[in-house]
This record gives sequence, structure tokens and C-alpha cells, in this order.
Amino acid sequence: MFQALRKPGRLTQRLVNEYVWGRQTAPQLAETYQKSERWIRKHIEKAHFVLPSIPPQPVVLAVDMTFWGRSYGVIVFRSPLLKKNLWWKESFQETPWLYAEGLAKLRADGWMITGVVIDGKRGVAHVFERYGIPVQYCHFHQMKTVTKYLTRRPQTPAAQKLRALMLTLPHTTEEQFRTDLALWHTQYQAFLNEKSPAPHKKRGWEYTHRRVRAAYRSLKTNLFRLLTYQRYPDFNIPNTTNTLD
Repeated sequence: MFQALRKPGRLTQRLVNEYVWGRQTAPQLAETYQKSERWIRKHIEKAHFVLPSIPPQPVVLAVDMTFWGRSYGVIVFRSPLLKKNLWWKESFQETPWLYAEGLAKLRADGWMITGVVIDGKRGVAHVFERYGIPVQYCHFHQMKTVTKYLTRRPQTPAAQKLRALMLTLPHTTEEQFRTDLALWHTQYQAFLNEKSPAPHKKRGWEYTHRRVRAAYRSLKTNLFRLLTYQRYPDFNIPNTTNTLD
């Protein structure tokens, strides 16, 4: 692959494209092109790459951060409608301040943010809501959270029914989902409150079905932002950040 790219300018352009748009890390590129990581970074840093100019306009953002390992990640602010990444930054950790930085940059450049889809990271929603921007929690990430607690094949009737309810999220209305979740909680409240002895804990007991409780708590906590897109039909807000792919 490397030998076919004889022009240095062409190679540099390809490296930058894969680094920025393909979300490839310097170590990954070093392995692909059989060069040192230092060599890759040198070529990327010296590139004078002019991105196509996009006039600031009203836009919905899909925002997400991807990590490679524990200490390297890239946050991307993307417009699903324009199919363009409007802002990105490398970081070793994901914090609300990082999202605030990206939002401030786009607002300063004249972009009007009419809605945003996020993955549910704690504190991030308030970064946007303080400016009156509607926030949609990503359905894909919410499903991953529920599956983490319940697995794909829950064993108890309560967990099975809660997972089935979760799977209706992309196809239901906010009122219906809220009603169904409340009915589920009423039906299984006694189950959720069951306790088991736990001598190793200070209070001497713990909830028996902690993982089911955690899955329910996640849905209950995020409920207000899970169907935001239905409240603003004219804004065309997606219900997932998978538009970043």
C-alpha cells in the first residue's frame, strides 16, 4: 500500500484523511504503513490541510467520544444532515468541559445548535441544556447499558419483561413508554425490594436483584431525554449517535 503512493503529498493527504475522518490512531497508522509512530505524527503535524468551507447554519449535532485503550480518545461533533464533522479533539479523558469547549467553539463560529444527541455521559446534558438546546439520549447506548445489567437472555420474568420493554423504545411514544415503565415498576416493586443477607456490608443486607434495579434506574433517570426527538419533529433530531459511523 505504501509503495504505491509515490508522491509525498498524496501520502500525507491520505494519512490525514485516515487520521481525522477514518478515526485511525497514530499507532494504528504506524502499523498499517510499517513506519514509526513518530514518523506518522511528523507527517500529520506538518500537513497544511484546508478543509472545505461550510457556512455556519442551524444544525443538529451527534456527539460522541471514542477511546482506543485507556488513555487516548477523540471526541467528534458531527452534523448527520451535512454528513460532516464540524469539530473534533484528542483527549485522554471524557469530561463535560471537553463538550463545553466544542460547543463554545461552534457557537463562536456562528453555528446555531438546534439539538444534540449524546451517549448519556453524566454532566454532559447540562452543557447543552443551559443554552436551551434539546438533548436526546442515544438509544443504542441506552440499550447497551440495559443489556450490560440484564444480559441478552435474562433469567427472571421481571428482567425479561424490562428488556422487552427497552426494545420497544425506538418504536413507541414518550407517553406510552412512560406508562409501560410505570406499570412494570408497579408489577415488580416487591421483587425489586427483595433483600439478601450481606454480613460484609455495614447495614448487613443488600438488594437481591441489584442488576435489575440498576437497569430500571437507568431508564427511569434518562426517561426525560430518551424521546426528546419526538417533541421537536421539525428539528429532525436522530435518536442515536451511530450517525458518526
